[in-house]
Amino acid sequence: METTILILYYSRHGATQTLAEAIAQGVESVARCSARLRTVPAVSSNTEASEPSIPASGPPYAEAADLAQCDGLVLGSPTRFGNMAAAMKYFIDGTLNTWLSGDLIGKPAAVFTSTGSLHGGQEATLLTMMLPLFHHGMVLVGLPYSEPDLATTQTGGTPYGASHLAGSDGSRPVSQEELRLAQALGRRVAQTAQALKIARS
Repeated sequence: METTILILYYSRHGATQTLAEAIAQGVESVARCSARLRTVPAVSSNTEASEPSIPASGPPYAEAADLAQCDGLVLGSPTRFGNMAAAMKYFIDGTLNTWLSGDLIGKPAAVFTSTGSLHGGQEATLLTMMLPLFHHGMVLVGLPYSEPDLATTQTGGTPYGASHLAGSDGSRPVSQEELRLAQALGRRVAQTAQALKIARS
């Protein structure tokens, strides 16, 4: 039985996308698990639509069907003043029908982020991103300290989810520790999703 994990993210300069791809690798390292990468369009202060219906590159934009069909969700966004970016918040605010139908109840979820500075709101962003997932009835998965990189990283990585320290100009590459923690998060969500599917069957 195939288990599908939706990795839904918004990335402005590419670091969040790199984490998303590492999480996908972690998901797909688990037998019979596949990752589905999806993104969301940017929002604009202009009241007219400013983004094409299909992105010029990268994964497709997420739809409600992606949420309904997934067995688990990993949500990612760069930090904006200790919270998720407006583009992701806009998408999440539009999931009322998903909430009404209970499509995400009992499924595992995790979060990830990228910030310009080490104290630029990584943990606040991860925690606030969890709140709508709790409202959707999801089971939150974090990173345990059995992951050695969590105790030694000098960059990103938290027990609340994967993260990246991009630097004030966004030029710092994703470190090997950050990549391994992102992969570990993907594996944990995939393994949890499989266990929950077996328990329900």
